[in-house]
Amino acid sequence: MSLFDLRGRVALVTGGNGGIGLGMARGMAQAGAALAIAGRNMKKSEAAAAELAKLDVKTAVLEVDVANEASCRKMIDDTVKRLGRLDILVNNAGINIRKVPNELALEEWKQVIDVNLTSAFICSHAVYPRMKEAGGGKIINIGSMLSIFGASFAPAYGASKGGVVQLTKSLAVAWAIDNIQVNAVLPGWIDTDLTKKAREEVSGLNAMVLMRTPARRWGKPEDHAGVAVFLASKASDFVTGTSIPVDGGYSVQV
Repeated sequence: MSLFDLRGRVALVTGGNGGIGLGMARGMAQAGAALAIAGRNMKKSEAAAAELAKLDVKTAVLEVDVANEASCRKMIDDTVKRLGRLDILVNNAGINIRKVPNELALEEWKQVIDVNLTSAFICSHAVYPRMKEAGGGKIINIGSMLSIFGASFAPAYGASKGGVVQLTKSLAVAWAIDNIQVNAVLPGWIDTDLTKKAREEVSGLNAMVLMRTPARRWGKPEDHAGVAVFLASKASDFVTGTSIPVDGGYSVQV
């Protein structure tokens, strides 16, 4: 359907070289979008871009430190230089430091907030004038189940992801007049490198996830391909400021 056609569009995905980010990138590439993959691990990003290029779309690999404002702004500029435009920004890069609040150092708190939340603001701020000039655009922010729920072992992560939801609403309201739609995706428990480490650090996590999730499985990165295409395409032109769980029913089960 033409509503979901992304041919001629360019998407930038931070942390797009693996996990949920790569799952979303695959979906958008299958819909025809050119992809810029941004991350710190260039070897991993190059492998991801090579995979996407097999779908007959243009790709670019960009090195970025999302905790650094200058690096974020350069990433936006370089995407346009390399691929000609920038229509879709996915703020996906994220980290977690799993400690209870009383054991979490201030610098650790700041590190998580900077990577997960402040970077989304900086990148969105940097892309705004380009999208406005182009007549519109799409920003997709990645939240979490911890945008909704609390976890004793993730105070900074939960705060950052709760902030992502509120930032999404503010950007959506401010920029709707410019035809820029800003939405968030709230992944449930997804089988990625990040959550593999969580299963090692949090006793009983695997059993809890399977029991709580009606689908009775962990999510997969590719489960996010469809929602990425929807939020990146014309199909969502009147959808803004919302947060969509992709969690197998985790957030609706008592």
